[in-house]
Amino acid sequence: MQLEPAPLFTDVMPGPDSGQAHWATTSDGKRIRVGSWPLDRAKGTVLLFPGRTEYIEKYGVTASELAARGLATMTIDWRGQGLADRLAEDPLVGHVDAFQDYQKDVSAMMRAARELGLPRPYFLLAHSMGGCIGLRAVMEGLGVQAAAFTGPMWGIYIKPQLRFLAGVLARNMPRIGRGLDLPPGTARDPYVLSAPFEDNMLTPDQQMYDMMRDQLRAHPELSLGGPTYVWLREALAETQHLAGRAAPSLPAVTWLGNNERIVNTAHVHARMENWKGGRLEMVEGAEHEVLMGTDDQRSAIMDGMEKLFLGTVTR
Repeated sequence: MQLEPAPLFTDVMPGPDSGQAHWATTSDGKRIRVGSWPLDRAKGTVLLFPGRTEYIEKYGVTASELAARGLATMTIDWRGQGLADRLAEDPLVGHVDAFQDYQKDVSAMMRAARELGLPRPYFLLAHSMGGCIGLRAVMEGLGVQAAAFTGPMWGIYIKPQLRFLAGVLARNMPRIGRGLDLPPGTARDPYVLSAPFEDNMLTPDQQMYDMMRDQLRAHPELSLGGPTYVWLREALAETQHLAGRAAPSLPAVTWLGNNERIVNTAHVHARMENWKGGRLEMVEGAEHEVLMGTDDQRSAIMDGMEKLFLGTVTR
């Protein structure tokens, strides 16, 4: 695979100076963007799977925190978001034709990691939708030594009285040619640009919320709003499928905010209770994006992640 240089917006990214980005092409011809932060004498490389709507630059701060612990980082713009190929006519609408298509992006990312010479061992850090993608990937043999999940989307939180309707709409709207419409309760506008900081569902930290806003205001091409009915249909089917499969034999820790309001927390608890060698850590006072939380929250999580990852190296 031939990698070509891609833009990396360092003006709004508090990441290591070593940051670089490349275009990669998937097996079905989609152009995605991969970003990496190499590190001299790295003890390994963290493969960071971001969530829905996210983009490489958002994780510059995480890459810095990992670099301070001796780890290089690689992350990705999934198809349909960031600077990767958008899949709907309206670029602000989040869409994927089939959830397993994301595994083609994973394969392209792994090929890029090898081509760029990022050092092994590899470790997985997967957030939200990336946690869903990452769970299937490790179930199917992704070559990592340990996995960390944050607010993983192993189920989507839908109000109990709306769950049946959501499933009916997700299955039937595509059948009548409305599959690219937005479901009720979603919007084209990016969440951080439309929701006030007060009582937001992402972070209790004003500085981190402002950083996310500044990134999208400076580079609106990174923006993404709500998902399509097709995305919802595929996500519901994928999470249901994964719930019926056994956890892989892999050391794993999941961090979950105790004020999580985006993913279905019952599914996270159920998965980790049945993961041999897995552990669930609740983060007091945290929302969905625990890696974008307060300094104290992030520091405790990163210390735990260092112990998880590097503990597997010394065994």
